[in-house]
Amino acid sequence: MSAQVNWGILSTGNIAKTFAQGVQKSVTGKLVAVGSRSQESANKFADQFGIPKRHASYEALLADPEVHAVYIATPHPLHPEWAIKAARAGKHILCEKPVALNYWQAAGIVEACAEHDVFLMEAFMYRCSPQTKKLVELLREKVIGEVRLIQATFAFHAGFNPKGRLFADELGGGGILDVGCYPTSMARLVAGVAQGQDFADPVAFQGMGHRGQSGVDEWAVAIARFPGDIVAQLATGVSVNLENVVRIFGSEGNIFLPNPWMPGRDGSATKIVLTKKGAVQEFPIEYEKPLYAYEADTVAAYIKDRKAASPAMSPEDTLSNMKMLDQWRAGVGVEYGVEKSGAVPVLDGGPLKVREGATIPKGRIVGVPKEVSRLVMGVDNQVNASHAALMFDHFFERGGNCFDTGYIYGGGKLEKILGHWVKSRNLREKVVILDKGGHTPHCFPDAVNKQLLESLDRLEMDYIDIYMLHRDNPDVPVGEFVETLNAHIKAGRIRAYGLSNWSLERVKEAQAYAKSKGLAGIAAISNNFSLARMVNPVWHGCIAASTPEFRAWLAETQIPVMPWSSQARGFFVRGDRNFTADAELVRSWYSDDNFERLKRVQEFSKKRGVLPINVALAYVLCQPFPTFPLIGPRVPSETRTSLPGLDLKLTPDELKWLNLEA
Repeated sequence: MSAQVNWGILSTGNIAKTFAQGVQKSVTGKLVAVGSRSQESANKFADQFGIPKRHASYEALLADPEVHAVYIATPHPLHPEWAIKAARAGKHILCEKPVALNYWQAAGIVEACAEHDVFLMEAFMYRCSPQTKKLVELLREKVIGEVRLIQATFAFHAGFNPKGRLFADELGGGGILDVGCYPTSMARLVAGVAQGQDFADPVAFQGMGHRGQSGVDEWAVAIARFPGDIVAQLATGVSVNLENVVRIFGSEGNIFLPNPWMPGRDGSATKIVLTKKGAVQEFPIEYEKPLYAYEADTVAAYIKDRKAASPAMSPEDTLSNMKMLDQWRAGVGVEYGVEKSGAVPVLDGGPLKVREGATIPKGRIVGVPKEVSRLVMGVDNQVNASHAALMFDHFFERGGNCFDTGYIYGGGKLEKILGHWVKSRNLREKVVILDKGGHTPHCFPDAVNKQLLESLDRLEMDYIDIYMLHRDNPDVPVGEFVETLNAHIKAGRIRAYGLSNWSLERVKEAQAYAKSKGLAGIAAISNNFSLARMVNPVWHGCIAASTPEFRAWLAETQIPVMPWSSQARGFFVRGDRNFTADAELVRSWYSDDNFERLKRVQEFSKKRGVLPINVALAYVLCQPFPTFPLIGPRVPSETRTSLPGLDLKLTPDELKWLNLEA
């Protein structure tokens, strides 16, 4: 039995009115509140639909204890802010499509809902309709044999208005996001069902189209290839009239949907047309209630599960669809102003701040005046500014303030993205930047001098907190490197320096030279250090600091380690003798002793009620010398699930047992 849902409607535009009418005809829904930006607007909307509580702000709506779920009906650039705030307020969420401007914004919403344990569904109302459910049934029965080709179109011709939501950059204008999201979601649904899945991701995609004078896409087409060599032809636009239909061609027939996107919106019957061996068969679809009433009742049916069942949109389905829309916009060359480096807003509306109860502790590194977070965010995998802002904001909110990058990362792009983020958030004196230069084959003092200056320019900073040599060059006397780095400390360009991927012998030699000359010594090293033994170097020239000799020296000197691949690049998550698809994981980490460590970690994690990855991280954090592990999460959930490792305290005996020393 579905639960009764008390709805609050956030925003009072036309789509909000349509949904309100649907809730009134639903079985489970009750309209209890509306929130608007003015009391007058809220009152007018509430009077029209008989809503008892009318709030003059969105914040007041979210604070209303009688509201179970909110329908977010703002323009889509505002969806992330209000979805995240709704999640924090403990409200279940039905968010109008598209859920966000891009994949990374959507990922931030999904993370907030997971963290606060609330339901999230993107409001593709056609996915909740009896027609779509019947379509899925027919495809599963293979009434047209094997699916070969999908054609899906949705477009209309609107009068050009550069300030209107369909054409304005700042409002996320263009056809791809406004209505192109329907054909992509349909193609993914059909291709997935054909393969026995809820949805499918394309294995190849190409989009193109026309960008208008306001910079957004006005008409566009795309082709996609899915697993099983199913291909799709998609078209959309806001300045072109198309036949808005769906056709699905199979090995034995075809299916035609003359009204795919608004089936039964007014309660009238629709149909699915099947053509097979020259015979035409129609499947009439009857509706007991309007389309949006089905949508409201779908939310009620799955709130307890925290995600809707297919064909309605699950969070995973939403993310997959947003990724495809990103690809389509990229093919047309559409990038919104708020997606550009240095302009990406904080998703919850900002300003960015450390949250109460932040869990990442801090420590000290000699030469660095600021405290340094015990976890360090790797700035080496972010694909664009939106991705970086999502990950960096998420990390900073939880107490992380140290960011690791390098001169060679992304050909300099990642230094620029990091610098723009720091500047846009006004955080320079609140963050610690670990940067590296002098990678092989440019590991010479002169090259370091040039690269450091260029890194400062890319970062748009006057100084770097900790600067490290990315590799060693044994042909260069250690004194030349030490003198060079001390000169930059004296000039104020760096606060402290370190060495990455240096042998213990060379590290000792460099430290002895600095001491003999009265110069600043090594503040930290950044070699690999992890519970799993690095069987083969991840990259050429990599060195681990986890040998017994290196560990003994670190314990004696108390020089901090800022280790990369501190969690063995996912070995404790994905490592399995039967899993060999990741050749680098196999090459660098697969060995009998590492699988024995994995076995012990899995056993230990069950006893402690944590994840294996938490045990692997705790091993690094609980060493008898200071450690500041580098982590490289790709999505916020990877950061979140790593954090419990900070609270896991391991004894010396447990450290030895995990590392096969006892």
